[in-house]
Amino acid sequence: MVAFLLMFGVFGPLFILPKGKQHGSFSISLFTQLYGLNCHPQTNEKIILSYQKNIHSLPTVSQKPDIFLQIEKKGVDYTYNYVFDAKYRIDFGLDGKNPVGPGPMEDDINTMHRYRDALVVKSGGPYERHAFGAYVLFPWFDEENYENHPCYKSINEVNIGGFPFLPNATKLVERFVERLVNSNPEELQEEGILPRGSIDYWESRQEEKVLVVSINKRELYLAAKQKRQVTIHAGTLRKGWERAKYVSLYVTRPVSKELSVENGIRFYGEIDRIDLQGDQGQMFVHFHVKAWQTLPHVIRPVGYGIQNHLLTSINLLRQAEELPELFMKSNEEMKLWRMLRRLTSKVRTTLDSTTLDRAKKILAYQIGFYSVDLDTDKGEIHVSYFGERQQTIPLSMLEKEPNRVFKILRDILFKD
Repeated sequence: MVAFLLMFGVFGPLFILPKGKQHGSFSISLFTQLYGLNCHPQTNEKIILSYQKNIHSLPTVSQKPDIFLQIEKKGVDYTYNYVFDAKYRIDFGLDGKNPVGPGPMEDDINTMHRYRDALVVKSGGPYERHAFGAYVLFPWFDEENYENHPCYKSINEVNIGGFPFLPNATKLVERFVERLVNSNPEELQEEGILPRGSIDYWESRQEEKVLVVSINKRELYLAAKQKRQVTIHAGTLRKGWERAKYVSLYVTRPVSKELSVENGIRFYGEIDRIDLQGDQGQMFVHFHVKAWQTLPHVIRPVGYGIQNHLLTSINLLRQAEELPELFMKSNEEMKLWRMLRRLTSKVRTTLDSTTLDRAKKILAYQIGFYSVDLDTDKGEIHVSYFGERQQTIPLSMLEKEPNRVFKILRDILFKD
């Protein structure tokens, strides 16, 4: 007989707990069976909840945690994984080691360390942790006082700890899982202790630069594709161009029509070497590319263009769908854009100039009749509908409480 069903967050995965001492042995009915859903209703990111998933291909021995939660996030090619292990034991602190109240047993917490350290993956490099966090679920009811327990505070510090978990004590677990589901990948990554993706994340933080060059003549395009050479007049190069590791081609509309090729950005390649040619008055820089790589889709101009060249990051180049998205420079701009892109792919970036290398700032992000803009002078995020202000969000909240900003934007944009 089933004792109770616990809904995780608002998206439907269910825990089914049997009676008695079998508290430590879960059976699970996934939310896909009851609701026909296996993803976040707004972002379409997959959420997989597995019972006693047998994890093989480990360097030591296979592991079989009670509950294994996998959350997909847009912009990364791996899942964020979390282990929950149900235990029926409680440490009441009778030995004086735990004066703040009941909590999980010490050896159960040690088991969570073992799980997280044992779950590793190797993909073309050194092993990296596969699990971002591991948590004991123990039978206790006083959630309010438990928030002061070291094994609850440790969740925010090292992503290992314990949660009270009973039919009348589900608030902390629900709140925690809802935050995991709604958070951006950058937020989850920063909470981890060298888990899977740490090397990729560290490398991405280096912001490898891409020089996007306007290809406005037939011969420039042919030289680029046939000889893997991109030429720019040295006098037009702006500060910072020497930091570029890649070069990318922005094919203008006239060249697109003349050669029957796509208008926009489709090709990029790693720079092999750079040559200088000419005299002081007519100096040209030749970028030689190792090989051209193809983006999964063309980055469309949507009414914008590049006169000479633009410096952007490889991460933005791979994620962007429209040309003005490559303009973003500040962390706040990129964080807000990625948050909106998780909610909908129909985000239009509006700049103060239709020529990217002349633009000074982003005016707004447009989602249908809604607009979201950053007012850095006032330290505010404005959300408007048909030009009428609907919500003002402190810009500081984007850094301190990004999950709250995500929910505010979600509720406004999907209120119908």
